[in-house]
This record gives sequence, structure tokens and C-alpha cells, in this order.
Amino acid sequence: MTPESRAGEKPAVPAAEAVQASLRQKIMEGRLLPGVRLIDHVLADEYGVSRNTVRDALRLLTTDGLVVSVRNAGSSVRTLTAGDIHDIYTARRLLETGAVRQSARAPDTLLAQVDLAASAGEEHVRAGDWKKVGTASLAFHQAVVRLAGSVRVDSFFNNLAAQLRLAFAVMPDESAFQVTWVAWDRQIADLILAGRRDEACAQLTDYLNDSEAQIIDGVRAAERGRAATASLERTS
Repeated sequence: MTPESRAGEKPAVPAAEAVQASLRQKIMEGRLLPGVRLIDHVLADEYGVSRNTVRDALRLLTTDGLVVSVRNAGSSVRTLTAGDIHDIYTARRLLETGAVRQSARAPDTLLAQVDLAASAGEEHVRAGDWKKVGTASLAFHQAVVRLAGSVRVDSFFNNLAAQLRLAFAVMPDESAFQVTWVAWDRQIADLILAGRRDEACAQLTDYLNDSEAQIIDGVRAAERGRAATASLERTS
């Protein structure tokens, strides 16, 4: 029976795209960190697919900006540069503030998702689960972007959020970094839900500017640390 003949059923996702989606989600959740090697035969066993399928998935993730592949060295999770972070935040400012400005047209279900996402972050802070706090904060901003009502924008931003999670990994104290943004997420959510869109955009812009500066500082500090380590290894 073909997918078209099964009323109400979605067509099966191609195997490579399913592996791609799973690995992207692991990156989003902070379970795959920058620099981690992605070995095709290990992943093939894990997912029960062929090595060629895994290689196709890794090529897709390379296009997504989440994986780097080096000839004769294999694939690994990407390590972002300060330039990458600036580019990501430039896109975030455009997409997130644009979505807030269009939120008057958003259905109540999408507005409720913004509220629930902000609450989830607060719950994880109370539990002290900082990895989940970071994931929840990204989910909050995904919910904000969904207010624009564009499937294409959602798809683009979801990948952007996964890239951003790679930047969180360089912060030396994740709990100190994440806790500030949860309170700010709640303030922005409340302003959106109250229809105070100009204030929400102003708060969101300040939030993104501050977050960008902190992450760029963290990325540059990590780069200096790696350079110092490499220099010591060469001279030892």
C-alpha cells in the first residue's frame, strides 16, 4: 500500500533524514558537544542502518552547519567561531523581533506555547537541571518564531537553534549563564501575551545583544585556550 492510499498517514521519512533529525536533536539537547567525532560504523550500528545512510545523514548535517567533515579524518560536531555567533544573532534579531511584531495575528494555541515554554524553563531552574534549562530556552525562542506563522521560517530557525546550542557548550559555567535568560524569557513572554509588542521587541533586542556579547567572549576565550594548549604540545 502506498503512502497516498493510507488516509491520514504521513509518508515515511527517508532513513538518512531520520538519522539527521535524531542527531540534530541530540545536538539541540546538549548531548553531542563540539568536536565529538561521528563515526559512521558506530552510528550505523546505533540506528540500524547502512554506513552509506549515515554518510548521507552526515552530509545533510554538514549542509546544516552542524557537522564538519575532513578528508581522511572523518566527521565531527562543529565548533563555532565568533564570526558564526555574530551571524546567528544577526538572523535571530531579524526573525524573532519580526515574529513578535506579527504576533497579533497568531492563534491562541501558538501564544499558549510561548507561555508554556517560558514556564518549562522556570521548572528546570527549580530542579537545577541546567542542560534542560538550555534546551527549554531554545524551545521558548522557537515558540516565539512560530508566532510568525511560516513553516519555512520555523524550519530555518530550528536549525539555527541547534547551531546556537553548540555555542552554549563553550560557556565555563552553564548554570550562571542560563539562569539569567530564563527570567528574561518570562518577561518577554508576558509582554507578548499582553499585546505589548513594542516593549517585547525592545526587551528581546537587549536580550539578544547581551547574549551575543557573552557567547562571543566565551568562544574567543575557548579559542585562546585551544591555541595555548596546541602551542604547549608543539614545544613539549
